[in-house]
Amino acid sequence: MQYRRSGRSGLKLPAVSLGLWQNFGDNAPFDRQRATVLRAFELGITHFDLANNYGPPYGSAEENFGRLMSKDLAGHRHELVISSKAGYDMWPGPYGDWGSRKYLLTSLDQSLKRMGLEYVDIFYSHRHDPETPLEETMGALDTAVRSGKALYAGISSYSAERTLEAISLLRQMGTPLLIHQPSYSMLNRWIEGGLLDVLGREGVGCIAFSPLAQGVLTGKYLGGVPAGSRAAQSGSLSSDQISERTLAHVRALAAIAASRGQSLAQLALSWALRDERVTSVLIGASSVAQLEENLAAGGHASFTDDELAAIDRDAVEAGINIWADSSAH
Repeated sequence: MQYRRSGRSGLKLPAVSLGLWQNFGDNAPFDRQRATVLRAFELGITHFDLANNYGPPYGSAEENFGRLMSKDLAGHRHELVISSKAGYDMWPGPYGDWGSRKYLLTSLDQSLKRMGLEYVDIFYSHRHDPETPLEETMGALDTAVRSGKALYAGISSYSAERTLEAISLLRQMGTPLLIHQPSYSMLNRWIEGGLLDVLGREGVGCIAFSPLAQGVLTGKYLGGVPAGSRAAQSGSLSSDQISERTLAHVRALAAIAASRGQSLAQLALSWALRDERVTSVLIGASSVAQLEENLAAGGHASFTDDELAAIDRDAVEAGINIWADSSAH
């Protein structure tokens, strides 16, 4: 495993991190979750990324990870970077969503309780709230760090403009922004339109989520929509987002991957890591075998100019960025 420094901070993250958005709720066998997390740690993944509402049901991914911590990883807490977030829907009423100080700090306390932790390493504002002053949201992150309940502050799915404002506010408070977590893949390149420049210039890390475009860049949909897949379940990916035009581009990218001796998923992860401003990529994994295949991409992130030019022809916007509204504010 290679480790990369997050911006100009002292923290290094593994090039590939494990996200618990999917496959770690109560709808997945706990033994499989346990095997995946422990194998990830054995292979050098030291960073595990969660959020308050990961599941289903909400909170269950954190509860399951807490079981793993107490059962298997308690003695390794000093070797782990554990993150959580708040900003999306979590509980009913006016205080369980968006970006208020009330919501963020209450949610952090609940997340720590679910995971059985004294602190998280990174606490994120999961999305920008256009109706709450940014000073309030960033002030909540500052309080989380100063209270010792988080070591670092992060934001997710913020536009380049809002990110710059967040960086400035947190600097004034004395709690620098560690990292931004945007969606980014060969089929969703929005961060190249300014956000990466801001992060590089300001010394803030970048951890890309959904680098496999929710499974589209694994090639699993090239022969149709498999039963049990995200698109079949009409969750965070719908079958109508997988057009024939997109599949034609995916087939071309798969051919490039084969020419490099990689799977399509490995190519997608290597490509996302080609830019030194990208600290890490977040993968999900439904099995140990899937995890091991994807991890092979971490050390193969160099490309020739001809390869990059060929990829650019088919690494095109495919409308799979369901978080676009957040980064548009």
